[in-house]
Amino acid sequence: MTVPNRLLPWQQHQWEHLCSYIAQERIPQALLITGNKGLGKRQLANQFAVALLCATPQANGMACGVCSSCLLVNAETHPDFIHVQPEEPGKGITIGQTRSLITRLTLKPQFDTYRVVVINPADKMNNAAANAFLKCLEEPTERTVIILITEKPTKLPATIISRCQKLAITTPDTGATLAWLEKIFLEKTLQGDTNPNMTLPGSLALAQGAPLLALDYANDETLTLRNECFNAWMAIAKQLKSPVIIAEDWHKLPASPLILWITSWIIDLIKCFYHTNAENLYNPDLSEPLQELSQRLELKGLYKLYDLLLAGRQRLDTQINKQLLFEEILIQWHELNRSK
Repeated sequence: MTVPNRLLPWQQHQWEHLCSYIAQERIPQALLITGNKGLGKRQLANQFAVALLCATPQANGMACGVCSSCLLVNAETHPDFIHVQPEEPGKGITIGQTRSLITRLTLKPQFDTYRVVVINPADKMNNAAANAFLKCLEEPTERTVIILITEKPTKLPATIISRCQKLAITTPDTGATLAWLEKIFLEKTLQGDTNPNMTLPGSLALAQGAPLLALDYANDETLTLRNECFNAWMAIAKQLKSPVIIAEDWHKLPASPLILWITSWIIDLIKCFYHTNAENLYNPDLSEPLQELSQRLELKGLYKLYDLLLAGRQRLDTQINKQLLFEEILIQWHELNRSK
């Protein structure tokens, strides 16, 4: 794991805050980093971790990159740099992993600086794992810093949150983000490594202002997939396609982003009902069809569908039948439009 020795431009304030911990020799025993997906929480956590592990950090707080600790980090063999994450995608962090961590922390750090544990995403600890993890916070071990990362802090027990210093990464200014994306796009273009159909403003809107997520969207087919789903959604509204058939197609797609897209369309329809300008929508590139559609839908029905979507998002972490979930959502959408 090679950690780039540079900050993401919108993280300067947070980095200065972290550096103040080091300068004042008041390193927190536990640090909770929060923020939406795509803001670079993991990158910032790793940057801070490597700075704590480094034997000769630079004046700006960054790791030197050449000492034995830095070389071990880059080789992914540093004994005092511990990562805890789900063993399989979509699974949780188990009590077995937590107990293993507790056992490791009973030993002293092998180097003279700090030992750093990064737990990502921390909200994936199941109840048993979270209860066991409290022992790490209640009985801190020598020169050990625990960094928890999550985009869903409300899913963490209050007993864990209360024992952590908090650091929130907020969504940066749109103009500055677009400038950064254009710079990255230019670099990739010179290397011949870009998607010729990428649209930065559209990708940024789709990512709700998250720069790294927007970059991912711009470099893959996510925007194309979202547009295809929107067209199918509009076809249901026009009574041209069956919601059951579309639900059968959609259950094969990643559920979380799809639910998020539909939710953003409903929010934009509600905004359009109140004649909001296109630039204030989550999907400004879809403003024309959304504006037209909003004029013939009942606001009460939109709020009812919005409530269903919020409930659906909460159920995504359970063993839910995705096809039935999408059928329920799309049938309600079909009925909402059929009444007009």
